[in-house]
Amino acid sequence: MIRNDGRRPEEMRPVKIIRHYLKYAEGSVLITVGDTKVICSASVEEKVPPFLKGTGKGWITAEYGLLPRATIARTPRDVNKGRPAGRTQEIQRLIGRAARAVVDLKALGERTIWLDCDVIQADGGTRTAAITGSFIALADALDWLRQQGFIPGFPLRDFLAAVSVGKVDGELLLDLAYDEDSRAEVDMNVVMTGRREIVEVQGTAEGQPFSRQEMNALLDLAAAGIDRLIAYQKEILGDLANRVGGEDEQAGDSNAE
Repeated sequence: MIRNDGRRPEEMRPVKIIRHYLKYAEGSVLITVGDTKVICSASVEEKVPPFLKGTGKGWITAEYGLLPRATIARTPRDVNKGRPAGRTQEIQRLIGRAARAVVDLKALGERTIWLDCDVIQADGGTRTAAITGSFIALADALDWLRQQGFIPGFPLRDFLAAVSVGKVDGELLLDLAYDEDSRAEVDMNVVMTGRREIVEVQGTAEGQPFSRQEMNALLDLAAAGIDRLIAYQKEILGDLANRVGGEDEQAGDSNAE
């Protein structure tokens, strides 16, 4: 099967990450996945939510939003509705959960890192692009804390990336663009670490259920895509990548084949 944009079923859209994209944030990137573009920033705040006060543990949370003309038709801002839409809340909770899975929150100390993900152009896979890009912004924010002497080490335990997979016209596909996602028989978002450990799987059938065999094949397809994303993250981070998972080892080396 050749897809509308010329890709093979197992082929991802071109991915580009521009590091240090914003002037003031402790960490920031612009991530482009095909025609999807997301600005991700990481901001350090010297306090934690009330339920963590006195525990010595930090917190990572996220906010996510679409610019009005990120989509084909204008999407009203959530602020004009008085509260975040259900989809917005779901995605920002996913981004926060994913990031917390790879950070030693005790080593972070009683401070919060906010991950702000603003979609400036949407063509499918905005949440997975936000997670993949936020990881780089988070790494830079944690390194800023280390360089300033606020934390003694580097509390990132592993790499983190996400990708969409699905079943479209009976074919299993990696990294769905909007035209594929909108008519998919199965739509799945997968978040994994550099060690191929699963952080979250969101999978839904439309119309017809799918088999366990198809689910396993989709997870394998996602893992191959995430391997490529993490290899690119390591390239983007350069020497800082060596600190992920420990001063003397790179997380994810167990994936080498």
